[in-house]
Amino acid sequence: MTASTSPAMANAPTSSIEQGAAAAIRQGARRPVWAMAKKKYYLTATLPDGYVKTIGPTATAFTHYWRIVALLENGKTEVFWGHVKSLAEARKKQVAAGDAARMRGWTRYDFDIVDLVRQQG
Repeated sequence: MTASTSPAMANAPTSSIEQGAAAAIRQGARRPVWAMAKKKYYLTATLPDGYVKTIGPTATAFTHYWRIVALLENGKTEVFWGHVKSLAEARKKQVAAGDAARMRGWTRYDFDIVDLVRQQG
């Protein structure tokens, strides 16, 4: 925000579509479907070792959580994780983990994929 911009204008619509929607709302029209907020959820993953990861709040339709626990040559561990929108996408990460193990010199690694459970946010 610049010195000439008022705080009220900081959240003002910028595109012509947003400006048109804002004008229609000021005149009493309902919000367009694309302008309504999506319902947000918390996503919970429970891994085989008992670790519980909670993600959110999010409106994105993630379905699976993946985690790599890699053992380095010096005895330390590295953890990588993420969430994806399909099981197929998660399995692609598993293939990439094999390549990463060779490139990074991991002595071994564990790869877990679990379903995400959706809870109201």
